[in-house]
Amino acid sequence: MAGRGRRVVVIGAGPGGLAAAMLARAAGAEVTVLERAPRVGGRTAAIEQDGFTFDTGPTFFLYPEIPREIFAACGFDFDAMVPMTRLDPMYRLRFEDGRTFDATPDVARLKAEVARIDPEDARNVEAYLADNRAKFEAFRPVLQKPFLGLGAFADVAMAKALPHLRPWATVDADLKRWFRNPDTRLAFSFQSKYLGMSPFKCPSLFTILAHIEYGHGVWHPMGGCNAIPRAMAECLARMGVEVRLSEPVEAMTFDGRRATGVRTAKGSYGADAVVVNADFAHAMRSLVPDALRRRWTDAKIDSKSYSCSTFMLYLGVEGTFPEMAHHTIHLSRDYERNIREIEAGQAPFEPSIYVQNGSVTDPSLAPPGHSALYVLVPVGNLATGTDWRAIAAPYREAVLDRLKVLTGHDLRPLIRTERMVAPPDWRDMGIHHGATFNLAHNLGQMLHLRPRNRFEDLDGVYLTGGGTHPGSGLPTIFESARIATKLLAKDLGLDAGRVPESAMAEAAE
Repeated sequence: MAGRGRRVVVIGAGPGGLAAAMLARAAGAEVTVLERAPRVGGRTAAIEQDGFTFDTGPTFFLYPEIPREIFAACGFDFDAMVPMTRLDPMYRLRFEDGRTFDATPDVARLKAEVARIDPEDARNVEAYLADNRAKFEAFRPVLQKPFLGLGAFADVAMAKALPHLRPWATVDADLKRWFRNPDTRLAFSFQSKYLGMSPFKCPSLFTILAHIEYGHGVWHPMGGCNAIPRAMAECLARMGVEVRLSEPVEAMTFDGRRATGVRTAKGSYGADAVVVNADFAHAMRSLVPDALRRRWTDAKIDSKSYSCSTFMLYLGVEGTFPEMAHHTIHLSRDYERNIREIEAGQAPFEPSIYVQNGSVTDPSLAPPGHSALYVLVPVGNLATGTDWRAIAAPYREAVLDRLKVLTGHDLRPLIRTERMVAPPDWRDMGIHHGATFNLAHNLGQMLHLRPRNRFEDLDGVYLTGGGTHPGSGLPTIFESARIATKLLAKDLGLDAGRVPESAMAEAAE
């Protein structure tokens, strides 16, 4: 068989690395996955503590069509291996004055929710949804193809997409075409936080994030989002692929600029191709000599813009809170000031806060009569040098005080187990600047200007994950794995036909 005996090493057992390993194996490669942590998942790992289960990062899933296609290409049934529940409402927004907004895919109910903010805006909901449906259709080619240079723009699909993308506008500015009330716009734009960015700076094409939610649903994998990488690891074991945990890669090995494998404390692994699923900036600086990189030198990496970080509280508490939605976003009174503080690298003391109360949907996350609460506060990354050793403990108290005001519950006496993660902890997990959403998604760091799926500085190196094209978020990370593995399979003479074309095309028809 063509490509027989080709060896692929995958650095990192996050969703992108696991998907790349599955597809490379299906295409005929011998594959080994090396992961520094003791469990699979990367930023989509889980904390299991005192009978409670918390996702460490993503807490919901969008667009399950993509992993369905990846699993099917490898002979597995994603829905059978990862049962999921579609949420309605998808999430609840709570404004500082106590008003709420339940985001629902039911258009009639959605219009009623918007009308409670502004009746005039409610008249434009259907036009907004239709426009973003068309934008998503036009934008799909961007998410489905590699951007290895300017030539990627030279096709009919891209020419048709460009008028929809409005690259000169931000998300908030684009929404002004339909919604006059800033609270309405906020209800349809906070999703830019998924990218670690502000709706006042995030490019307007990312209004499609809300469309993906309204059009295709917000899903909860039973057992938490880590159920997805766990299922992928099970697939790999059945495919004969070894996932070696607690074995961090110390360096990549090279012959000139061609990668020949990797080295760990336990030995060396030769490879015809290396897939990097680790944090891009951290991995390149720590695994590849600066002199081997032409475009993405240490200096270039340092000059780039990075997303915000997050301050996390994982709280196992006594009691249940059926009045709290599965997902609640508590919006700061002065949202724009909150954003400015984050962009300045600060930890806002009147922040917007996201709380997942997953136990209302999934009782397996906590012991009977208890709840697993996941609390996320967007904060500045470490580029500006905030001293988290000094502020972490008082910041925890400030967040709990704010939660008491926002939820009506003083959680302190109810806490039975707890884990706190601050930006330095993310950095210690191998995330550059503790920027949990990777390189920022501004126009100067997208498409061909982002690190490419076939990495342009080295031969035989492929990138998957949020730091490469198409960007952050689980659906696009899976898409990056498909793109990178398709390129890899063609380059190594593997059966590239086993790597599926994007499921997005079929799902959108």
